[in-house]
Amino acid sequence: MEPLPGVPRPTPELLSRYDVSGPRYTSYPTAPEWRQDFGPEALEARLLSAGTRDSAEPLSLYIHLPFCHSLCWYCGCNVVISKDTSAADRYLDHLVMELDLVTARLGARRSLSQIHWGGGTPTFLTEPQLERLWTELTRRFVPLTDAEVAIEVHPSVTTAGQLTLLRSLGFNRLSMGLQDFDPRVQEATNRRQTPERTRALLEHARALGFTGVNFDLIYGLPYQEPEGWARTLETVLEMRPDRLAVYSFAFMPDVLKHQKRMPAEALPTAPVKLELFRSAYAAFVGVGYQAIGMDHFAVPEDELARALSERRLGRNFQGYTVKAASDVVALGSTGISDVGGAYAQNVRPLPAYYERVSRGRLATERGLLLTEDDRKRRAVITQLMCNAWVDLGEDGVRDFAPELERLRRFEVDGLVVRSGTQLELTALGRLFVRNVAMVFDARLARAERPRFSRTV
Repeated sequence: MEPLPGVPRPTPELLSRYDVSGPRYTSYPTAPEWRQDFGPEALEARLLSAGTRDSAEPLSLYIHLPFCHSLCWYCGCNVVISKDTSAADRYLDHLVMELDLVTARLGARRSLSQIHWGGGTPTFLTEPQLERLWTELTRRFVPLTDAEVAIEVHPSVTTAGQLTLLRSLGFNRLSMGLQDFDPRVQEATNRRQTPERTRALLEHARALGFTGVNFDLIYGLPYQEPEGWARTLETVLEMRPDRLAVYSFAFMPDVLKHQKRMPAEALPTAPVKLELFRSAYAAFVGVGYQAIGMDHFAVPEDELARALSERRLGRNFQGYTVKAASDVVALGSTGISDVGGAYAQNVRPLPAYYERVSRGRLATERGLLLTEDDRKRRAVITQLMCNAWVDLGEDGVRDFAPELERLRRFEVDGLVVRSGTQLELTALGRLFVRNVAMVFDARLARAERPRFSRTV
């Protein structure tokens, strides 16, 4: 196999050493550390605290819309399968109730720098349902004029009319889930869509003025192999989206039972899986995309690429961003808030969500109030995951002396370069950024490793 320009290939020994179970670090501390005794009252206190901050300080708002027409067998998200769009009406009723519960505790703090509707498939909702939710949201919150307003869409179920409506409401970003265009992979994962449909939706979005249109791909799925993957990459590059996310598939059938419907024997081996990512990296960077974080890419003029060059890229549960606020408020089943120095997650089952909200209670099921040590470690891990660099400062060098000692092996292996108080990942180290971040995770030793996916 020919070497890929600019993309390092780890040795088999290195790959074996670092291919372990580990967190993706969408948060720190990670979700297994969150506690069941953090409930509605605890979140209420955090919201009240956030409401005492400057009323002009914006928030980020996430709304989870779990409905899908069919189940993708690789999926790790909270979804509800239904063919009946009216099933969402009751859910919207309770989202409105939750909106009132939350805003009552935030006081005058109502401006939004970031709005994200995720799922599930948000475009499961009909046009009247989409418009209703937006109207209720903007009665209570005020999006800033330059706010990032994003929605996740499935090209096979999203209509041109829905995009036209969303753009008229104020949405300016789209994330399209593609995963892979290979028919055999689509059959094995129960996710079917055509390049033609995807291209038509992309062109319509561009004509409407959407910016920052993102494509999601997944590598490591059953029957993925270099030749078919190369064809998918070629098709994607012909469309040239503004952003690309290339996620590593997390095969966890003991946790996600529906993944057992896929043929485990058809999953790529770790070396092949890594080659799939390396080929995507080479293909995208080779035509001018800027590598962002551990698995994203953006055209050079995109704000993510500019932020990376200035080492000010941020990240929250919705992905890499330059609009992340200090507090993230999440609504809907399993919605995760990051507010007032705490994480809080809503209940998953819809009956439980409906019951709590209808009784005038927040739907929090678990969470965690961060300690000062948690905050320090989160700052380091976030910088590494976002900007492949961190300046620990003199205090950090002292506080993290044991971690720096453990990183010596990473330096010898060519993953990290230390210069005074600064750490920077090498090109090889970026492939193993999760492993580097794990060094700073003080809670990992007692965590259940099987709860995490493989780092490669």
